[in-house]
Amino acid sequence: MSDPNRRRPRAPLLDALGQLCVDGKQLAEYLWQVPDDAGARQKIFALLDQIAVEGAKQGRKEMPRLCGELVTAAKATPSPQQVDLLVNGFDRLYQLWQAAKSGLL
Repeated sequence: MSDPNRRRPRAPLLDALGQLCVDGKQLAEYLWQVPDDAGARQKIFALLDQIAVEGAKQGRKEMPRLCGELVTAAKATPSPQQVDLLVNGFDRLYQLWQAAKSGLL
């Protein structure tokens, strides 16, 4: 039997940077259905710019670097591999954000 007073680990509440990471991943996942949606790709570029700026403001050096790599990936010809790179990249950005919020970084 589990202890009812035991706390379960919770994800930190989303701030603006966390929400940008979540939005980017959702948009990248959308590209699985419509890989050559130019509007979605433009939104991804804008989100990556915002994440890089916000990450830099918060002193997170890896986030702007990763955003630069994802911009390069987003410019590539639409393909399943490219979409997979974007989805995984936004997931990595979220994990970096989450680790920093939880005090691990």
